[in-house]
Amino acid sequence: MPYVEVLAPQVPKQRKAALARAVTDGLMSAFGVTADAVTLFFLPIAADDYAHAGAMGTQELGQRILLKVHAFRRSEAERRAAAIALTRGVCSAYGVPGDDVAVYFLDRDRSEVSHDSKLASD
Repeated sequence: MPYVEVLAPQVPKQRKAALARAVTDGLMSAFGVTADAVTLFFLPIAADDYAHAGAMGTQELGQRILLKVHAFRRSEAERRAAAIALTRGVCSAYGVPGDDVAVYFLDRDRSEVSHDSKLASD
């Protein structure tokens, strides 16, 4: 942990790989974790699966990209550093402006996470 859900338009594998590296590096730096602790899940969102301001598809506005970071609670400074690194990674890999990137931190207590049927708090 952390696990990151990337809700974004489909892009070629090399662009997803670039984002995976940027997110992993950013979380390693911001959260002080090792690479083997970071997992990404790419959830492609087609234009007809997306709406903003009541309008379907991306039209002229582009499509916003959402990263949901599931992790143990971190300090505000650590989350800020992660947000900067992850936003820059998305902008670079997907060629979008920062205004189109949202990072949501879904903090978890160790008692709310289980791996191999054991709570992280055990």
